[in-house]
Amino acid sequence: MSQTAAATDRTPADFWFDPSCPWAWLTSRWMLEVERVRPVDVRWHVMSLGVLNEDKLDQLPEEYREKNRPGGPVWAPVRVCIAAEREHGQEALARLYTALGTRFHHQGLPRTKETIVAALEEAGLPAGLVEAADTDAYDKELRASHKEGIDLVGQEVGTPVIAVPGADGERIAFFGPVVTPAPKGEQAAQLWDGTLMVASIPGFYEIKRTRTQGPVFD
Repeated sequence: MSQTAAATDRTPADFWFDPSCPWAWLTSRWMLEVERVRPVDVRWHVMSLGVLNEDKLDQLPEEYREKNRPGGPVWAPVRVCIAAEREHGQEALARLYTALGTRFHHQGLPRTKETIVAALEEAGLPAGLVEAADTDAYDKELRASHKEGIDLVGQEVGTPVIAVPGADGERIAFFGPVVTPAPKGEQAAQLWDGTLMVASIPGFYEIKRTRTQGPVFD
């Protein structure tokens, strides 16, 4: 099989994330496993919990309200991520997301500029990108990326959002799946196959059950 033919046999999966969300992080690690066990190529995009919640801050619990306020801790990492993508491309964004997520979710480090700088350095990116954390210089791009993802699924969901091409040319998009810990091997493959199966059914909207445990990072 030629390289061109092999490439066309792979499915692009667009993945929108906010680096502050532990549930999106777990789903993203599952997607990396899906790349290994299925012919899927993940394309990373930024969305923002700050943007998602800016018109409903008064409806959030106080803890989340403060985090999501303009200039709050959820804004800095996502602004730096969109700056990295704008200046250095999607591969750089993927590296930065892994470096940030490892620090935030596995190591429990704070969402400070010092933590972000360390992640930038690990990802091979200029430390100066951290300056985007305190400005709205990239907010136009951030909002456009967020809108692209959220428009596929509606305002009643959060992060992550995944979209793949459908059989009829329309994109199949969905929020989640929310899962912990991130499945590996055949379980990862089965979850991917099953998620695509139900998401592709016209008129299918939701499966849900109460979470009985918090995020498990292995």
